[in-house]
Amino acid sequence: MNLHPDRCFSPEPARRGVARTLYAAVKDLPLVCPHGHVDPALFSNPDYRFGSPAELLLIPDHYVFRMLYSQGISLEAQGVPRRDGGPTESDHRKIWQVFCEHFYLFAGTPSGQWLTQELVEVFGLTEKPSPTNAQRLYDSIAARLETPEFRPRALFEQFKIEVLCTTDAASDPLTHHQAIRSSGWSGKILPTFRPDAVVNLDALGWRESITALEQASGVSVTTYAAFLEALRNRRAFFKSLGATATDHAAVTADTTPLSDSEASTLFDRALAGRSEPGDAARFTAHMLYTLAGMSADDGLTMQLHVGSHRNHNKTVFERFGADKGADIPVAGEFTRNLLPLLNAFGTDPRLSLILFTLDETLYSRELAPLAGHYPVLRLGPPWWFFDSRLGMRRFLEGVVETAGVWNLAGFNDDTRAFCSIPARHDVWRRVVADWLAGLVVEHVIDEADAAAMATALCYDLAKTAYRL
Repeated sequence: MNLHPDRCFSPEPARRGVARTLYAAVKDLPLVCPHGHVDPALFSNPDYRFGSPAELLLIPDHYVFRMLYSQGISLEAQGVPRRDGGPTESDHRKIWQVFCEHFYLFAGTPSGQWLTQELVEVFGLTEKPSPTNAQRLYDSIAARLETPEFRPRALFEQFKIEVLCTTDAASDPLTHHQAIRSSGWSGKILPTFRPDAVVNLDALGWRESITALEQASGVSVTTYAAFLEALRNRRAFFKSLGATATDHAAVTADTTPLSDSEASTLFDRALAGRSEPGDAARFTAHMLYTLAGMSADDGLTMQLHVGSHRNHNKTVFERFGADKGADIPVAGEFTRNLLPLLNAFGTDPRLSLILFTLDETLYSRELAPLAGHYPVLRLGPPWWFFDSRLGMRRFLEGVVETAGVWNLAGFNDDTRAFCSIPARHDVWRRVVADWLAGLVVEHVIDEADAAAMATALCYDLAKTAYRL
């Protein structure tokens, strides 16, 4: 198992040569990680340990277990915890063995590329996982995880991460973030405000989340006005601990506002447990508009992730809960849906709105023209299913001609898998270098412009878009 130095580069000699030069200039830049889902608990305790190789690399990673599930290997056999506490495989060596026996499934996928680079560069492996070497590889990784060099804080510095932003519920007390700040450690870990659990009326456990919001904010959320007060309270608390952004997920980009009386009616019905069909969608749309106004007021960059049919597999959701690899892209629309928000805030210099979509057909048709016009808009990198070599290339080809590079938000790794972060950034940097090299050899841009664009895409734009 080895990593070819020209991976992701064109085989055409002239283009490959330029790509090598561009990549060499950006490959060692610090990593800016403005959006992701790494647990801040990893860094609050300087002696935090990852656990077994299966606990670190397999059990929590839906990119891994969804592939095995698609081949008929149950989530129970992969050690994924059940909501009811029912039995799942607890022998981590067996879980690792199953993974190694099926490692071939990941060939040609972004997960396979990340895993290979992670195993080679982070854990020093030289053999491709297989049925015969599984336990030897397990022992090798386990031994490394026992050393001080493999504590999260040590890896954070080894990976040359400049800043890492987590994603945290509106009601989160941010205890781990406070512990990190008070510890004196120099690593920059910042929270991100995510209110989906209380904004989306149909979210699982919505009423319990409102109770948690009350407790965290000290505001009795018995009315819509009190709800807004509680959200502002929490946003201010997040900012006090360094937050620079918010994050919002929705099925559509609808931002149609409601009157205060209409919003109050929907909120009151939800509190009473009497929501009607359509209430949740209308309230989410209204709140996206309202939250944009809050971001204009307090300066938190707003992220909007659109286009996922979440928990598509009912059986998996009922047994294992959310985020178990069963979220599927759906078609989207931004031009009409964002119009109310953009009419109100599209030229407001206080607002920065970063858009993400799981519908690639929107790149050139809607997102690039919108971002190429409205000053508040930036385009987030290809997300989730398209966080891949070809997905990145399609994204760049679809948006840059119309929006340019400086209306993009650079790259973010959007991962829970901490040890995969360097590999994910490296794939982006290689794809960017190769894509720009193509423009150079076709004489669309010169090498000086390509070098500046590469640095922007791999470092500068993320810092600017997220105000880091």
